[in-house]
Amino acid sequence: SPFQCLKGCIVYFAAWVHGDPRKVVYPTDSYGQFCGQTDTLNEKKTILFYFNILKCASPLVLINLQCPTTQLCVSKCPDRFATYIDVQASYRYKPDQWNYFRQFCKPGFNNPRKSVTQVLRDEDCPSMIIPSRPFLKRCFPDFSTKNGVLTVANQTTFKDGRGKTRNVTDLREAANGINNVLDARSVGMKIFEDYAISWYWILIALFFAMMLSLLFLVLLRFTAGVLFWIFIFGVIGIIGYGIWHCYWEYDHLKGIPGSDLTVYDIGFQTDFKVYLQLRQTWLAFMVILCGVEVIIILMLIFLRNRIRIAIALLKEGSRAIGYIMSTLFYPIVTFLLIAICISYWAVTAVFLATSGEPVYKVMANQTLCKYANLTCDPETFNTTNVTKLCPGAQCTFAFYGGESLYHKYIFIFQLANAFVFLWLVNFAIALGQCTLAGAFASYYWAYRKPADIPLWPLFSSFGRAIRYHTGSLAFGALILAIVQLIRVILEYLDHKLKGTQNSFTRFLLCCLKCCFWCLEKFLKFINRNAYIMIAIYGKNFCTSAKEAFFLLMRNVVRVAVLDKVTDFLLFLGKILVAGGVGVLAFFFFTQRIPVFAEEVPMLNYYWVPLLTVIIGSYLVAHGFFSVYAMCVDTLFLCFCEDLERNDGSTAKPYFMSASLHRILGKKKLSPKKAVG
Repeated sequence: SPFQCLKGCIVYFAAWVHGDPRKVVYPTDSYGQFCGQTDTLNEKKTILFYFNILKCASPLVLINLQCPTTQLCVSKCPDRFATYIDVQASYRYKPDQWNYFRQFCKPGFNNPRKSVTQVLRDEDCPSMIIPSRPFLKRCFPDFSTKNGVLTVANQTTFKDGRGKTRNVTDLREAANGINNVLDARSVGMKIFEDYAISWYWILIALFFAMMLSLLFLVLLRFTAGVLFWIFIFGVIGIIGYGIWHCYWEYDHLKGIPGSDLTVYDIGFQTDFKVYLQLRQTWLAFMVILCGVEVIIILMLIFLRNRIRIAIALLKEGSRAIGYIMSTLFYPIVTFLLIAICISYWAVTAVFLATSGEPVYKVMANQTLCKYANLTCDPETFNTTNVTKLCPGAQCTFAFYGGESLYHKYIFIFQLANAFVFLWLVNFAIALGQCTLAGAFASYYWAYRKPADIPLWPLFSSFGRAIRYHTGSLAFGALILAIVQLIRVILEYLDHKLKGTQNSFTRFLLCCLKCCFWCLEKFLKFINRNAYIMIAIYGKNFCTSAKEAFFLLMRNVVRVAVLDKVTDFLLFLGKILVAGGVGVLAFFFFTQRIPVFAEEVPMLNYYWVPLLTVIIGSYLVAHGFFSVYAMCVDTLFLCFCEDLERNDGSTAKPYFMSASLHRILGKKKLSPKKAVG
């Protein structure tokens, strides 16, 4: 809708004007300059170097916050141990060492005669350099373990440049975090290698999953009833066996001392096996199972006709998809639209997150300096008395932020961006549901099938949805997006208040989260059926939602039966596809199929392509079966409308299939319908 586009454009324009993604791409030194940015003095200096990494608590501090030490952009990380004291003492007869060390000093500093105390006070150079390796464009010490001992470049001690010899365990906090990250990187590289050499077979497996999903949908026309009744009688048989086993245990314990005691007599016991020695326990189990068995049998007796209708609709859905095969590939369109929405949200969020201006703070070596961590201006800092009161203090870059009205409301802009994202995603889903509903409705309301089905029903339905129903779809998506945004805010508040001890607040938040979760589920159900009515009649969202709701309420038992039967069969299909393809992939990648043993690539982790195949197969099956579920829901609403609008006479003939007509017990069809 125009309002939807306008709001999204406003948020994006504000983010684009104020944002700067370079703040995410490039690390920033103590002067607020980007490392590695083209056309700057730091173009060839792509890595951030920390003067004293001992001041940094953990890698997370290095990456997300600012470590309280001078940071410079360098072209490469140090590859050796060295201290400023040693280098200064030998610069006359070892100039190469000085030239190497000073590349890690402040730009332009080349005064080895300056006293060590003043250099370290002014932080012109680091007191030491440590062998490091670049990671995330930052120099991290080259930690490793040797015989279980933490080392840096195979050494366990180093000079800190201030007259002390320290153990590398002083860097333990940073070492543990960095080694975990580096181990993760090593695993990540191996996983990437596995994908690089097995992607071809993964695609073949996913293609096989697609064909298996298509085959399952086609076979549902013939096997829906068989699969359902096999499952139902299987459940009845299992419960019957449970009843017999409970009776056998009950009779077997007869006469055994202590078995006639009641649960009340023995009280609560941590060992639950004690309860299995009581006849009363097995009697209770037997009564419960008998009750469940009776309920299932009675439901089958009284709902048998509705179950037959549900199965007939499932078969009819398979037949409809067979006539309109293009609908099976529409989820690709929805996927692309959602991918665009995610890209829009991510780009806008990055621009908003980088909207701040550089903020500089006083960094002092003295712990008692009252100006420490106060904001400062690097251009006028040297003219203030801070350097006199706190010798060695510097005005260094801290983070990106600002005090303007815009910067104060960046969080609100982020919420607005999230809201637009939810709105657009729900609109893309609504467009897909309305398009599919229109295509399948054209099948149902075709008097003679397939002769009266319009040409290109999917494309015609998509054109109608875009041309006539955009506003209705956007309105339905808006309502759902508002509820989802409220849920996001509640989750955010719950995360922020986790440390509080207020039980009432936690209870209230829990209740609100539960209520809005239920509301979201209800709205998704209403919206889905409203879009079907929009596709059939072309009315506005509110009218369609009202008519769909009351139509479903007049057929509430049929709705419940159809929903559960459909859910069961489609879940069975997803498990069958994902499990079947997963088993074949397991035997293939573990070289247990002799015919293909020589074709199997050498993998670091065979579970990498295996899990990818299983998850991918499930998602492929879900994509195809979501179309089938939409088809069944559309045909069901059309079926209910058909029953209410028509009576089967020549003047008002039914549009339903012959199988549905027979289940309803009607005596005859009109001549034309019988032909169809």
